[in-house]
Amino acid sequence: MEYMQVNRANGRAANELRPVKLTRGVMKHAHGSCLAEFGDTRVLCAATIEEGVPGWRKGAKAGWVTAEYAMLPASTGKRCKREYANRKGRSMEIERLIGRSLRTVVNMKALGEYTVTVDCDVIQADGGTRTASITGAWVALHDALAMWVEAGKIERIPLTGQVAAISMGVVDGNTMLDLDYSEDSHAEVDMNLVATDTGEIIELQGTGEQAPFDRKRLNALLDLGDKGIAELIELQRQALA
Repeated sequence: MEYMQVNRANGRAANELRPVKLTRGVMKHAHGSCLAEFGDTRVLCAATIEEGVPGWRKGAKAGWVTAEYAMLPASTGKRCKREYANRKGRSMEIERLIGRSLRTVVNMKALGEYTVTVDCDVIQADGGTRTASITGAWVALHDALAMWVEAGKIERIPLTGQVAAISMGVVDGNTMLDLDYSEDSHAEVDMNLVATDTGEIIELQGTGEQAPFDRKRLNALLDLGDKGIAELIELQRQALA
């Protein structure tokens, strides 16, 4: 499919990712950590492993992977309040998405009765915080599990594959990949794709924010998403090399 020439930040084309950087080992005390940078969006992902599983999981002889997500107060142009007892619905929805995405590529039986929590804290937001969180969280999870193997807690890394996420959308009639905030804030169609390294879809979130869209446009958005996922999977591999 041909993509129109559009004016985007960094001069990138409609089907190009923002500059993406995945930096490992950025936290001393986390079992695994990664700073995920998608353009001006930066998310600190830290994975911690603890003995035991939630009460409802006991007796299953299997582990559990969960996530927490939050935006730091100065991560946006206007200071957002810290989340304490009254969690934001958006944050809860995103952390559930991160947890679901990671669990899809973990063999829980091979993990054993351990709980892995991946904390994703947005230190700077410019669109795509959930996609950056998932992509960076997988790297942090990988390193935490590798550390657990080195410690002799488990025999092998219980990952069955990789997972990454990317946003797509329609802005001013143009189909685009990896929207920043200026694009996302007035997109006609907003979509997020979570998928594995084999191209299988874990979750697809798509909304006609200002206008409905047809099957042809959906296919074009998915093609863009597939391209973005493949590039992010390769960047994860490079980060681990």
